[in-house]
Amino acid sequence: MNSPIEADAPSPQRCGLIAIVGRPNVGKSTLLNALVGQKISITSRKAQTTRHRITGMRTLGATQFVFVDTPGFQTQRSSALNRNLNKTVVASLGDVDVVLFVVEAGRFGLDDAKVLALLQGEHLKDKPVLLVANKLDAVKRRNDMLPWLRGMQDRHAFAEYVPMSSKREADVQRLFGIVEKYLPEQPWLYDEEALTDRSDRFLASEIVREKLFRLTGDELPYSCTVVIDKYEEEGNLRRIGASIVVERDAHKGMVIGEGGERLKRIGSESRQELEKLLGAKVFLELWVKVRSGWADDEAHLRSYGYE
Repeated sequence: MNSPIEADAPSPQRCGLIAIVGRPNVGKSTLLNALVGQKISITSRKAQTTRHRITGMRTLGATQFVFVDTPGFQTQRSSALNRNLNKTVVASLGDVDVVLFVVEAGRFGLDDAKVLALLQGEHLKDKPVLLVANKLDAVKRRNDMLPWLRGMQDRHAFAEYVPMSSKREADVQRLFGIVEKYLPEQPWLYDEEALTDRSDRFLASEIVREKLFRLTGDELPYSCTVVIDKYEEEGNLRRIGASIVVERDAHKGMVIGEGGERLKRIGSESRQELEKLLGAKVFLELWVKVRSGWADDEAHLRSYGYE
């Protein structure tokens, strides 16, 4: 018979790295934000929105989940930026304990197949890959899902099949329960309250880039970025200066808009979201700069923070 001390012994700590991978626009960043419980990764309809490895944590009970959101694997234009994004995806897979392969529920195209081929390499043969069939809420005929899932079983020996919607809290909690058993028993890597390993300065650049993409829609090519030139803390005030970098003068005009209205709106919406995120008053200044060919220039990529 167990002693009272043994019966009340706490569960051993678990902790592990979970990579979130998939083609662009399958909802990886939305899923990460739902798992962490706070927005740390930006979202938009535009492909290549996520460009960096972003780590988010959630500690539940004795288990710490460390999620790694990766850029969507690029299969189109072979620019230096796209090569950099793909290198980030591959590097992120090296040390993880579990891989969440995210696809749109009921869909599987050539770009999905290229990412799956990446997951079938020798370096991942002993790591569990879970199929996350996201955006289940968008599937009109649920009866079509069963034959689709059977087809996915033929493509890869997935450890688990998880049809879900990252917009449903019950689905998110179910995913935690499924992932937990694949994480090793070991001490946590981060403080219990930690949500991300990214700095406020980095999050500021991402928020501005999100508003840029959302407010320019399909007008502006994806080859633009945001660089933080100044980030100063004065008590409860944050003074932030940022440059929006584009490739052509015509793109600069798109960002600024008629009478500067679009740039003002990008600044206003960015400031409001940053004040919520940082819990402080924000003074934000934005400039638009033209740097021709930056997305194909390795030196420019490094100077703009691409690893």
